[in-house]
Order: sequence, then structure tokens, then C-alpha cells
Amino acid sequence: MEPKKKITPKKELSAAPKVNWSLMLGAAFLMATSAIGPGFLTQTTVFTQKLAASFGFVILISIILDIFAQTNVWRIIAVSGKRGQDIANMVLPGLGYVLAALIVIGGLAFNIGNIAGAGLGLNAITGISPIVGAAISAIIAVLIFVVKEAGKAMDKFTQIAGFVMIGLMIYVAFTTSPPVGEAVVKTFAPDKIDFVAIVTLVGGTVGGYITFAGGHRLLDAGVKGVDALPQVTKSSITGILITSVMRIALFLAVLGVVAKGLPIDAGNPPASVFQLAAGNIGYKIFGIVMWSAAITSVVGAAYTSVSFIRTFSQKLDKNANWIIIGFIIISTVCFVLIGKPVKVLLLVGALNGLILPIALGTLLIAAYKKSIVGDYKHPLWLTISGIFVVVVMALMGGYTLVDQIPQLFK
Repeated sequence: MEPKKKITPKKELSAAPKVNWSLMLGAAFLMATSAIGPGFLTQTTVFTQKLAASFGFVILISIILDIFAQTNVWRIIAVSGKRGQDIANMVLPGLGYVLAALIVIGGLAFNIGNIAGAGLGLNAITGISPIVGAAISAIIAVLIFVVKEAGKAMDKFTQIAGFVMIGLMIYVAFTTSPPVGEAVVKTFAPDKIDFVAIVTLVGGTVGGYITFAGGHRLLDAGVKGVDALPQVTKSSITGILITSVMRIALFLAVLGVVAKGLPIDAGNPPASVFQLAAGNIGYKIFGIVMWSAAITSVVGAAYTSVSFIRTFSQKLDKNANWIIIGFIIISTVCFVLIGKPVKVLLLVGALNGLILPIALGTLLIAAYKKSIVGDYKHPLWLTISGIFVVVVMALMGGYTLVDQIPQLFK
């Protein structure tokens, strides 16, 4: 009987290398495209305009904090075989419901901005009104979850949109001829350190629902257990690197415009940068990038937010796709009725930065509970780096939230 026990897992592992690679890339792009939304484009543009080449330092710090956060969260989810909310409930009964509520509220608020961004993107491409563009985008997002293989459809959609965004963004960065040398120097020796910018970037890249997007996607696809850790780690870091390439390309594009002393329109900073960089073609490229960023974020926010409540009852789990569709429709209606997406995005960016230390801190405690992770030993360097992110983001996130709330009512 002993040899049979050893042969079975080997067959399983060798039978699905292609499927695992596809899932790994799908999870990475789901996380990355969830992070690259309208808020991502606006925040990067505004902060580059404010900090110039020194914004490179903010990007560097955010990448390091992002990798520490994602690697910890994804590994613990994979090893436990449970979603974030279920882990939290096992750490402290009721905490999972609190975490789920924070994630869903944050995801819904972000999705209002994402839907608005999709409407603005189609407006730039075709000239139709942002509200009509938002409605068309919502219908497209809903169709992804109507098809039978919704998970695979979502993976393909986010990968294609992700490659399109990155390719166009790199092209625009080249057209502005940014001072790359100065950017490299200031990345390591900045003139100014902006804590609000760091919290906003980290919160917008791995805060709130985004922290769990890829980890939950892999779990839904059956990628879990200690044997899957190498794949899970590669996928989490790939997601961060995809996001970072996009962030750096956009930073350099804006820096090239700022260095030339060209005026950026405060009403729509990203669109202004694209237009100044490449004229009317640049404006159309902005539309494509904005729509791709927004629609993939709509999909990612809805999918991950609902993944936080689906385990609370069999009925919710069975109807998960319909709840996702409802989530998208509610976001669209809220955009039409409420508006103010930019101010909402700023506040939710700060809120997401505050959710991260709660979520990550909970999972780090879980990593040392045998009832959750069994005999798994969490690497000490990951624990230390995770605690560092929790402390830093709790302090800076609290400061940023206090700073940003008054701005919402101005």
C-alpha cells in the first residue's frame, strides 16, 4: 500500500502542469487588473504631478510592501484551503463577518468609481455619454458571469485587457521622452517622502478586496495545499510585477509631460497626459486604457467581494454568479444616482489601506494555528515582513483616513 500512496500525488501534479500555469496567470492578472482601475490611473498621475521624479521612491516602497502582503495572504489561504473570511472566523468568531462587511462596502464603493471610469473610457473612444458608456460596460461585465465557464471567461478577459493596457501604456511612456536618469536617482534618493501617497498606492494595489482576489480565484480552481505553494508564490509576485510595470510606465509618461512644463488638466489628469503625449490618438489610447482598466476592475471587485459572503450559506454559494451580477447592477445604479467617483475613490483608497493591516494581521495569527494550517511552518522572514506591513499600514492608514475624510465634504 505504501508505494500507491506516493504515486497518487505525483500523477496529479504531473497531469496538470498546463492547467496550473493557466490558472496561475489568470489569478495574477485578476489581481493586477483589479488593482489597475480608474483610481490607479488618476492617483498615479496626480502624485507624479505633485512629487515629480521623487514619486519613483513611493512606487519602490509600495512594490516592496505589496510583495510582502500578497505573498503572506496567498500562501496562508492556499495552505489552509479556506477563504479569508472563514480563516478570520476561526481566529476570532465573528471577525470574518466584520472583514466581509468591510470588503463588500469597500468593493461596492470602488465599483462605483470603476463603472464611472468605464463610462469615461467609452466616452473618450466613441463620444457617447459617460452614463450610456457605463451602462454598456455593465452589460459586458454581466455577460462574463452569465456564461457557463464564468471563471475561465474572466481569466481570459482580464489577461487580454491586461496585455492591451500594458502595451499601450509603454508606447505612451516612450512618446513623452521622460528623464529616466533623474527618475532612477530620485527613486533611491527622493527630495520628499509622501506618506499619504504610499498608503494610497498600497491601499489601491493590495488593499481591501484586491489582497484576496487572486488567492480566492486559485482556491475556487482547486489550487491549494503545501504542494501548490511554489505556484501560489509565483502567481502572487507575477500579479504585483504586472501592476508595477503599468505603474512605472504611467509614472514615466506623466513625468515626461511634467518635465516639459506642459499644463495638465485638473478635471481629468490621465486623459490630459495622454493627449499632451500623442495628440488626438493619445486621447483615444487613453479611452482604451481607461475602459480596459475600469471594466476589469468592475469584474475583479464584484467577483472578490461576493467571494467574501458566499461561504456563509449554501444558498449564497449556489447563486454566487447571480449575486455578482446584482453587485455590478447596484454599482451602476449608484453611479448614475450619486456620482462624485473621484472623491469616493480617494476615501475608499484610504479605507482599503486600513483594511489591509486588519486582514493581514488576522492571517498571520492564523499561520500559527494548527487547527487552520495543520503542520505547515510559515517562513520567519514572511512573518517579520508581514508584521512590518501591518504596523506601517495601520499607522499610515489611520493618518491618511483622518486626512482624507474632510476632503470628501468639501
